[in-house]
Amino acid sequence: MSEKAGIFPTFFLSGFECSTFWWKDVGRRDLCDETRHRQHADEDYAMLRPLGIAVAREGIPWPMVDKGGVYDFSSIDPFLAAQRRHQILPIWDLCHYGYPEDLDPFGPEFAPRFAAYAKAAAEYVEERQPHGPYFFTPMNEITFFGYMAGEWAWAAPFGKDRETRRRFTLALATADIAGVRAIREAIPESRMIHIDPLIHVVPPRDRPDLAEAARREACDDAFFAFDVIGGLRHPEAGGSPEILDIVGFNNYSFGQMEYREEGPHAALGPDDPRVRPLCDLIEEGWRRYGRPVIVAETSGLHGGRPDWLNDVVAESLAAVNRGVDLHGICLFPAVDMPDWHTGQWVHNGIADVVELPGGALMRQPFVPYVEALHDWQRRLNRVTELDEDPFNTAVNLEDIIKAAKELAPEADANWH
Repeated sequence: MSEKAGIFPTFFLSGFECSTFWWKDVGRRDLCDETRHRQHADEDYAMLRPLGIAVAREGIPWPMVDKGGVYDFSSIDPFLAAQRRHQILPIWDLCHYGYPEDLDPFGPEFAPRFAAYAKAAAEYVEERQPHGPYFFTPMNEITFFGYMAGEWAWAAPFGKDRETRRRFTLALATADIAGVRAIREAIPESRMIHIDPLIHVVPPRDRPDLAEAARREACDDAFFAFDVIGGLRHPEAGGSPEILDIVGFNNYSFGQMEYREEGPHAALGPDDPRVRPLCDLIEEGWRRYGRPVIVAETSGLHGGRPDWLNDVVAESLAAVNRGVDLHGICLFPAVDMPDWHTGQWVHNGIADVVELPGGALMRQPFVPYVEALHDWQRRLNRVTELDEDPFNTAVNLEDIIKAAKELAPEADANWH
């Protein structure tokens, strides 16, 4: 079989929830602390080896390490040690919904401050990560961050209208571009993975007057950040296809929505005829930018996780059959996370969290989900467990293309 080298050593990736937003009525939150991921770093990374996953998204908590331009990166040392020990390649999120509280995101210092931090983070990682390639997500989910903090007032800067959301989104994208340039000063060969949700928005059945507003959100606002980073809008920000680099599309059940004039919008049910196939959404995003693509986050809930994985992989392979340059699927999170609003465990991880007496949080892999993952790895000619050197070869994408042709999945809007 011919060889077509992928970007990553495994086709399936994972990652850990690492949000650090300033949350409404609470203040600064650290989801790594809430899941005890920092304390369980060795265990959490060890779990990935028998899953055949050699790549994981991990966060550097900008608000915690940057104190007025003075940096203390020691909080990520447990992650670096676990990555080395278990041979897991990180994708470093540098801003996962949180920025330092002394910084105004609409001020002139925001982008330069982020760039300086991003360069320092890259230098710290390079000194301690034994080998590349080096992957970074400078600003995670800029579009969603724009909505939840710029229009819905869930987190700082607590905006409450579309204008604030657009200004905040542009500020994040501009900082992202500055961050990419700074990272590449430190590590010229580093790769960037820019990540945002795939969404589809429809008007309520009884409100055809909202059709244009719904279309604008799905076709314009949803791609605003990528367009800026890719140089298609606001050229003064300095974006380009090389800055955009790798495009990551997140896919969750609530990403297909019925428009509400006062958001958030209402998620469409799985049997709603207005739901679109994931394959179509992936293809449209890929054709818009022409960059390598990954499904950067996806997960089902509770007992539906195996069915969700089956649907996502089938839809992704259908996209491959349409020519999409797909390099991986990230099962996110590896370890369960609390609902941001209620604090209840979401049950969307590869492993659930079990609360023990005394407050300890035990990890318990959800076996049907693991079995579904291993089944797909075998179908795609991928390893089901990492060997002694998981980095010696990249994924041969011809295996993925061959399996896609043989399985011939059809794009299907009927989600489990």
